[in-house]
Amino acid sequence: MTVTLRVVLDQLVAPTSRDLAEASVSLTQALIDTAPRGCDVASIVPAPGLPDDAGVTGLSAETRLPMRRRELAASWQLGVAPGVGKGLIHSPTALAPLVRHDRVNETHQIVVTLWDLRAWETPEELPRAEALAARALLSRVAKHADAVVVPTHAMAARLGEVAKSKLVAKVRVIGGAPAAGMRVPSDVVGRLRALELPTSFLALAGGRAPSDGLADAFAAVTAAGWAGDVVVLDVPEGEEPAVLEIAVAAGVSEERVHARGSLDQWDRAAVLSHAAAFLTGCARTDWPWRAVDALAVGIPIVAVDTPVHREVLADAAALAPTDALGGALEKALGEDGARLRVLAGDRAKGFAWAACADRIWALHAEL
Repeated sequence: MTVTLRVVLDQLVAPTSRDLAEASVSLTQALIDTAPRGCDVASIVPAPGLPDDAGVTGLSAETRLPMRRRELAASWQLGVAPGVGKGLIHSPTALAPLVRHDRVNETHQIVVTLWDLRAWETPEELPRAEALAARALLSRVAKHADAVVVPTHAMAARLGEVAKSKLVAKVRVIGGAPAAGMRVPSDVVGRLRALELPTSFLALAGGRAPSDGLADAFAAVTAAGWAGDVVVLDVPEGEEPAVLEIAVAAGVSEERVHARGSLDQWDRAAVLSHAAAFLTGCARTDWPWRAVDALAVGIPIVAVDTPVHREVLADAAALAPTDALGGALEKALGEDGARLRVLAGDRAKGFAWAACADRIWALHAEL
């Protein structure tokens, strides 16, 4: 008898986040490639179903639901999940068919994944409806999920501070990784030219939200005496002027700042590989997507000292308090640069989706 693990792949049909979509593709392919004997992987997707270029091969079946993602999300948040059926269900995000079920007698499991806690840490930075929906969803997770995967022990501890004890007992820590196959592309120069970027710069990430830490990062750029260009990745659409204002307020001239939105993994790799260093002032308990990308391409990383950065980056980054980021950046650009590059490359080897998949298979076996 074949045991099928069905993965919720809404992000491959109607992505709300490039990072979540890439993680969904990478994890699902790793689950297929590492499936134990007698097991296979299928999908649960909203209408109109997986596109031909979804990037996942080897799925045994597809449960295509009659609703599009927006309607599906609203339905599942209310606990209405017709057509899903029973069995082992894994969601690489927090969206899942969270309904009352009998795990013991019906062999019905539901596991979800949390990558950030923004709705609790910085709710004022989110639209009110989004924050309320996230909190309502976590309530359903506490009631009906059999396990909750978080990527760091730091997030598990923070979740324990903001959530009910019933949920905390379900938490399992399984880290993330860079997008599968993340590496420096052969056409780096062409990609930088297409993005209208220089060939040497510092890399930052974020938007105008205070918790993104751009104000502290730009202040560090000034304190370190960096006189070159600065590229800011992941700038939400429409926030480019606000990012330039933050830079100017910190003493970085507007013409030196290049704000870019969410880039695909190859453009990100191209940009990061040419950065003199990656700098982040974000202190949220999120999974640090861009910092892990920076590890993958082996560049110096300077980050504000937080539990997440200590756990994920360890000694492969220069960690410093906010008011000392400038000094850490100056050293990373000079005497510490070569050492940090080597350490980043070594640390990157510890993050792989195949290892994550193995642990997820073990989790479902445990349940």
